[in-house]
Amino acid sequence: MPSVDRAHLGNYVAGEWRAAESGQTRTNTNPADLRDRIGEFAESGGVDAELAVDAATTALADWRDRGPIARADTLRRAGTLLAQRRDQVAAVITREQGKRLSEARGEVDRALAILDFTVGEARRLNGVTTPAEEPRTLAMTFRRAIGVVGLITPWNFPLAIPMWKVAPALVAGCTAVLKPSPLTPLTSALLVQAFADAGVPAGALNLIQGDRAAGEALVAHPGVAGVSFTGSLPVGLAIQQAGAPRLLRTQLELGGKNAVLVLADADLARATDAIVHGAFGQAGQRCSATSRVIVDASVRDELVERLVERVDAMRVGPGTDASSDIGPVVNEERMTACLEAVERATADGAKIACGGGRVADGLPEGYYVRPTVLRDVRWDSELATEEIFGPVLSVIDCDGFDDAVRIANSVRYGMSGTVFTQDPARIFEALERLEAGMLHVNRPGVGAYAHLPHMGTKSSQYGPPECSPQVWDFYTEWRSACISY
Repeated sequence: MPSVDRAHLGNYVAGEWRAAESGQTRTNTNPADLRDRIGEFAESGGVDAELAVDAATTALADWRDRGPIARADTLRRAGTLLAQRRDQVAAVITREQGKRLSEARGEVDRALAILDFTVGEARRLNGVTTPAEEPRTLAMTFRRAIGVVGLITPWNFPLAIPMWKVAPALVAGCTAVLKPSPLTPLTSALLVQAFADAGVPAGALNLIQGDRAAGEALVAHPGVAGVSFTGSLPVGLAIQQAGAPRLLRTQLELGGKNAVLVLADADLARATDAIVHGAFGQAGQRCSATSRVIVDASVRDELVERLVERVDAMRVGPGTDASSDIGPVVNEERMTACLEAVERATADGAKIACGGGRVADGLPEGYYVRPTVLRDVRWDSELATEEIFGPVLSVIDCDGFDDAVRIANSVRYGMSGTVFTQDPARIFEALERLEAGMLHVNRPGVGAYAHLPHMGTKSSQYGPPECSPQVWDFYTEWRSACISY
């Protein structure tokens, strides 16, 4: 297993690795093997957040004045270093998050693609010139970095999501304080180390480890101009409410309850492949994961039969085992949430088609949940409407296309939506009517390209999307200028 540099157990503030001011720590454990204690990481509080914001404030003018092209050149060097460290970083992701090693390597590659896109955009951070109303006058617009930003990131993509916040923040000319999930602290430390080794100056990028106290202090700090958050809806709402009195700029990417619509004319083999990938990749721990299959009753039985055959054959095991098809969930809380959701659903009338329960035999002690398919799920039940964030899939019957769209749109979330059909008219009608930010046709409902907006609708998203040219609308503000000569 990868060793842990003791420096990476702490915070990174003003160019130095240091312990939390309180001296408090939190144990980080491998979810695939609870005997593997990765380390005791800093448990930060308000003082640590204040020190980090102060460092970012001090560094802001120098970093902003370097200009976007010079800043991008520094970040490009960070990408080279991360590519060289790919195997080390992937091993750490698997060790502390639990995903399969192949998925972890894919995450490193995704992070590098996002960085590559972002640094390329540095040459396009331009405004426009417009006609002036007076002679001998130039009218123009340009962008200006908003200042110090707080970046609060989750555990499910511990490298890619911090990357898609840190990279545009720094290219835009902001300085940043990154507060990652306490479940995946080491991955974030390695990311920050790569930026530091590439020459990002002291204070431009700071890291504070910890949980709620650190995050709340970061949001409340008057020196923070904006907060970009990815995580649950309740926490996102709390951030928005806490920042509202001072008009804090926020970018919130929240939960999902994503549907795949399988119409009567669908290619069921292709739909099955996509559903299995979308529902059980990364043990279902993705905001865009497939958690609902809304299937025309005329093909329901055949689709369920295909799904059960595939899911029953999946091997649950550690992410380091190449024969594992699905790894553990990230912690006991997530495992309990999955098991209790299945229990409540069966009490509500749903039937377990396959899976259900915990896997323990022949495995190290860890958080292993059987990939589960439930059929006869009511469209308005708790299981069909609330996010679970685990390897649990609901199959919901529908009566034709209109009914499928109605059910898909019935939840408060709107992250991802997918349709399987051979009818061109239905394809384009689905694109118009589905209330989701990321839409897919005849392909898995997860994943996107590094240059396409990552975004939702309704309660899944607030503020500009990420991973796209639109991200600059969060990290920068517009200015206009009129110059007479």
